[in-house]
Amino acid sequence: MASGPSALTRLHGHLHETRLLGSISSALYYDQNTVMPAAGAAWRGEQLALLAAQMHARQSSAAYADLVAAAEVELGADAPPQRRRNLQLLRLELGRQRCLDPALVSALARAQSRGNAVWQDARARNDFAAFAPALKELITLRRQQASQLAAAEPVARSPWEVLAQPFEPDISKARLEELFIPLKTDLPALLERVASAVAVPSEPSAALPEALQEQLCAELLASWGYNAERCQRSRSAHPFSCTVGPQDFRITTRVVPGQPLSAFLATAHEWGHSLYEQGLPRGDDHWFPWPLGEATSMGVHESQSLFWECRVARSRAFAERWHARFGAALGSDPWGGTLGFWRALNPLRPGLIRVEADELSYCLHIVLRYELELALLEQDLPVEELPQQWNRRMGELLGLTPTTDRDGCLQDIHWAEGLFGYFPSYALGHLISAQVAETLERTLGPIEALIAAGDESSLRAWLGQSVWPLGRSVNGEQLVEQVTGRPLSAEPFLAYLRGKVASLTGMATP
Repeated sequence: MASGPSALTRLHGHLHETRLLGSISSALYYDQNTVMPAAGAAWRGEQLALLAAQMHARQSSAAYADLVAAAEVELGADAPPQRRRNLQLLRLELGRQRCLDPALVSALARAQSRGNAVWQDARARNDFAAFAPALKELITLRRQQASQLAAAEPVARSPWEVLAQPFEPDISKARLEELFIPLKTDLPALLERVASAVAVPSEPSAALPEALQEQLCAELLASWGYNAERCQRSRSAHPFSCTVGPQDFRITTRVVPGQPLSAFLATAHEWGHSLYEQGLPRGDDHWFPWPLGEATSMGVHESQSLFWECRVARSRAFAERWHARFGAALGSDPWGGTLGFWRALNPLRPGLIRVEADELSYCLHIVLRYELELALLEQDLPVEELPQQWNRRMGELLGLTPTTDRDGCLQDIHWAEGLFGYFPSYALGHLISAQVAETLERTLGPIEALIAAGDESSLRAWLGQSVWPLGRSVNGEQLVEQVTGRPLSAEPFLAYLRGKVASLTGMATP
């Protein structure tokens, strides 16, 4: 009698169908944030809740648990490390999913969709009071989720730490404090030095028409390997990257009135995310259902987007190459030469909006959000007090006070979708990017020289060989140590900033 499919084959089939459901959810999310009419929000919430319930059932069922167990037996102790790691990650996620109440899973999906829709309207009208009930509901549900998931965690974790695990595996508040203390100590002092530097001019006004901004964004993507058969760029209220399938990669950008370079830099940023997704070990779909074909952490993900935005698109060599193109498209040079254009790409002064922030102040924006998340989730900060606390802490960290909640606590989409635990990954991304860039330069030479030669393909090839193929074989900090040979530290990032400030302002490096 012929034997049936192996346990690994049957497990692969199960994971493939689960991934299909997840990709349908991703497509609906992309649609919701790009072209869906506002009146469709309630029905979209029901759609996403149904899919979330079905995926949870598949990931927590007794039949699936039996499949994982059979695959572990079939694989044996002498299996290749990659296969053992895949099953280890599946076993961990199975334990987490089996701790969750299906009713909570559905309620969260509906609340996330509703929160997204309410936030978009409240932000447009600058009406935090209209958003507050949705935020309260999401905090309550996420606390319940953290309480349920805690039983599956291999070590004791606080509610915030539990919620942060999907974004940054193995992260702890203690480790973040170690990494953030140098940022909170050194960045304000560096900002003060820059503020006193007379060599930094105010950014000149450059009214780039919207169509021209779109054209320049398209030219940037084309020069960095954009393939219209596999990729799509749209507009959304908040820029993001989204992978719908192994050959379907989406990004969004937005044009910001009064900020003519915003869309260009956001495109560079989101394309960096997409390049990482395209470089993960998925092959011909063999890896797509398996954990190793996923990003290891959002910190690593952000390191890739920040590398392309900050180390490449904001570099002096890149400004020298693109200045003439901007000027030709505009028909004038409002920047007064290449140096002015480079400084416009790197304003180096604190602003209210995180996604428009310069490299000096960006991590302080993250510290603000991280500390407020802890206050909301673990220290019983009333939601009604969030605008006041946001404004107070913004003043302490950056010396700025928002005049509207639209420019304050309503500016980010993350809390509107209940994504507590996500924000620190942005700061970790800066640290990882700087440390990985140091290692890249020891191998390839100065990044500026490669960019000046128009050789961004060498940067992409090195990352595609050294970083992207690792997938989830290691966590974020393990990846850094494996690639760079050193534990993650804030010092490479701070050293990079000190050097850039010196170049932009003519000040001696402190």
